[in-house]
Amino acid sequence: MPNLPTDVIISDILTRVPAKTAARSKSVCKEWRALLSTRDFEKAHCSRTLTPSNQRTLLIRDLSCHIQPMEFETVDYGLQTIVPLPFQAEIRDVMILSHLDGLICVCLQHTDRLVLWNPTTGAHTLLATLAGHGLYTDLTDTVRLYNGASNDYRVLHLSRRSDLLSAHVYSRQLESWRKIAFGLFRCMNIQPWYQ
Repeated sequence: MPNLPTDVIISDILTRVPAKTAARSKSVCKEWRALLSTRDFEKAHCSRTLTPSNQRTLLIRDLSCHIQPMEFETVDYGLQTIVPLPFQAEIRDVMILSHLDGLICVCLQHTDRLVLWNPTTGAHTLLATLAGHGLYTDLTDTVRLYNGASNDYRVLHLSRRSDLLSAHVYSRQLESWRKIAFGLFRCMNIQPWYQ
């Protein structure tokens, strides 16, 4: 039996398997690790798994976290999988702020730290730095995930401290924060909604 070319294995087979299986396949060899770690593979895998037959919902309830397969047309719910938290936190301290393509940005409320997390693979990145980036203040900050022009997942963090607004972007590809021009200005006569 002839060997299958690596590109066929990667693009036609591994893009169809569950994310955990694809992640485990990175340990086969250096070539597979490099190919399975590319943004192109992530994008291809995500586009195949976002078909209606593969929809999954992350449920946080009863002090536990589950991934629940759902078929929305037939209202059929498959077997749920318990998802352990890969970071130090209790489930009640995890606040989901934004999600995109299976990635979730959460705030660990007991430390105010932001975490970028893939619940399917368990991969996560703590976004807080010694310079104070990646710390979330409830009621005054907002966070959103987006996919940049270079196919780089990014976290937009708008924060308000006293009466100053600022914007920072975390690049998953560069693994760093940068300040962006947001028209830093003072908020005049704006009262928080919770006062």
